[in-house]
Order: sequence, then C-alpha cells, then structure tokens
Amino acid sequence: MPALEGRFVCLGAESETAKGGVTVRAGLGGRIGRRRTGRRPGRFLWLLPLATFLIASGCSASGGTPFKVIHEVKAKSEEQIDPAAETQRFKVALVSKIATIHYFQVAEDGAREAAADLGVELISTGPEVADGPHQEATIRALIDRGVHAIAVAANDPVALVPVLKEARERGILVMTWDSDTVPEARTLFVNQVDGETLGRRQMDLMASLLEERGEFAILTGSNTAANLNEWIRWIRIQQQEYYPNMKLVDIVANDEDMEKAYQLAKELLIRHPDLDGIIGIGSISPPGAARAVKELGKVGQLKVAGVSTPNLMREYLKEGAAQIVTLWSPKKLGYLTVYMARELLMGNMPYDGQRVPKVGNIRVKDDMVIMGEPLDFTKDNVDEYDF
Repeated sequence: MPALEGRFVCLGAESETAKGGVTVRAGLGGRIGRRRTGRRPGRFLWLLPLATFLIASGCSASGGTPFKVIHEVKAKSEEQIDPAAETQRFKVALVSKIATIHYFQVAEDGAREAAADLGVELISTGPEVADGPHQEATIRALIDRGVHAIAVAANDPVALVPVLKEARERGILVMTWDSDTVPEARTLFVNQVDGETLGRRQMDLMASLLEERGEFAILTGSNTAANLNEWIRWIRIQQQEYYPNMKLVDIVANDEDMEKAYQLAKELLIRHPDLDGIIGIGSISPPGAARAVKELGKVGQLKVAGVSTPNLMREYLKEGAAQIVTLWSPKKLGYLTVYMARELLMGNMPYDGQRVPKVGNIRVKDDMVIMGEPLDFTKDNVDEYDF
C-alpha cells in the first residue's frame, strides 16, 4: 500500500470529489507525512494507514454537514517510501489480561512465532492480577521502555484509557486484541471472533443440551472485560428471542482465578438446587464448573458448555462432566496480533478478505479485524487438538 504525503484540511462547504474519485466529508484537519527527523524510524509511520482510512471511507461531522477538500493528498510511489521503515526492527509489546493463564501462554507462542518470521522484537508480558490497575502499571512500564507498539487484551475498557492515550501521545501505536477498550483509546482491535456469533452460539448449544427448557447460570471470568460482557449480552438476547422456557438465574465472576471458578461453581449448585446447566465464559470458567459437577456427583445431571481450550477440558469432556466447549486458535490470534502491529507500523491498513500467513483470510469491520469462526470441541474430537 502506498504511503501518503501532504496536508488535508476540511472546511464547511459543499462536498467535493477529489482527484481519483474519492469523496471526502470530514470535520477533521491534520498533517499526514513522513516521520519527523530526529525520531526513531517508523515511530509515526503507523499514522499513515489511519489517515488513508479516513479519506477513503469518508469523514463526517456530527451534524452531517458536508465539507470541502482544499488540498489534495497524493500517494507516494513505493520508491518514495522512507527506506528506514523497511529495515526498522520494530519493538512490539503484547500485553495479556493475566500472565498465568494457559490461553494467553498459547497466544504468546503464536506471537513469538510471528516475531521470528517478521523480524520483530517482541516483549510479552501481563499482570499477575486480572484487573485494570495492575494492567495500567504494566503498560506504563512499557511506555518507559520505548516500544513502537503496544497490543493489550484489556481487563477494563475504560480504566485503561488514560494510560493508552498517554502512550499514543508519545508516538506509540496502540492496539487491542482479545478484549477491547473504548475505540478512542486505540487504533485497531484484533478480535478472535464476532461477539454476536459467539454469544448466540453459546445459548444455542446450552439450549440443545437442555432440550430448550430449564435453568442455567453463567460463570464468567470478569465483570469488566469487554469481550466477555459482549458475549453475555448476546447470550441474553438469544435466550429472550428464542428460548422462552429457559431461565438465566445467576451470573458470577471468578476474576480469572481457577480455584475461585471452582468454588463459585459449587456455590451455584448449592444456591440453585434446580440448576440444569452452566455456561462458562472465559477459558478457566468451564473447567471450574466441570470440576464442581464431578466432585458433587452431578455428572449426567447438570450440563456444562462454554468457552475454553481443548487441553483444559479434555478430561472433563471424556468423563461427561462437560459436554461441549468452543474456542478458536489462541496461537493464531497471537500471530495475527503481531502481524497486524507490524503492518500498521509499516503503513499498511488491513482489508476485508486479506490472507494472513499461518492464519487465513480475515474479516475487517470498521476498525476491527476478525480472525475467523469458532471451533466446537466434544469428547469425540477433542484429541484432534492440542492447545
């Protein structure tokens, strides 16, 4: 993708089509150009695809007033692109929700593979506690280390906004992966799966297990994680729209703690004696629920589904303490995140249908990349997967 150079300013007036047939409607003005001299190569190059996106997609003011382009933005040829950006060894930081969970460790494996393939220096880190304050401290330390990009799986979509904005003010590319922040805090969100698709599917799976009637509860990894809350929202919607004979009786959060997930699941079984199923949201929630079902002698009586890895659930699926879990490849997600970070730092914006090596074809919706469709794991196919 060619880089851009020039200055654009939008003024209130009738809309006008610039050369090349690009209609610009924007209440924005700014400079798009090569990196400033004296700074590290590639530091601000990631701004180029964002500017391209604004111009190509069309900007609009909140009131819908059209604007007029008064300066044309010209594409530079490949020969004009700063050669320092091509040879720059970018330093990319991958921040997980919590460092000790198997899911994020597998994602790190993929990220390290991408870093080796692409010549990127990777820093993989995460807090010991899955909350906003601990993650903020992790990010602040990365800012001081002078990284080029930070990709964070956000524990809290709002609490991290100030530190992420500070990173952007320092010229650092900020992305999210796995779990998003509010959009103004980052440039791109690398999403593992469409939230509506996953949430509705979890409700369908539980409904199928319970023959579309009965009580169920949700055991979630966090009350604040945007991705988990989005999935739960669509579980609720799907139940209300299609399963009137089913009732969601409780939602509890385990703070991404395996032992706490187990204890909370036991409490759910005691507090709701007529409970028929548990949907575990977050990789440690289904194994916590399945362990409780097994130890309380409820195998065959209470159904467990949710989102987790095959390695964590293999034993429980084979024993009947859980029936089905859904996931994607966290290794591919880690790979895709580092790949997208480097692409943006190089000045390349992702596009719908783009084929990413070792990942496949991606979808792009606005400022979100969607990796692909989820996979279901049961006792019949779980041994075909190892992550």
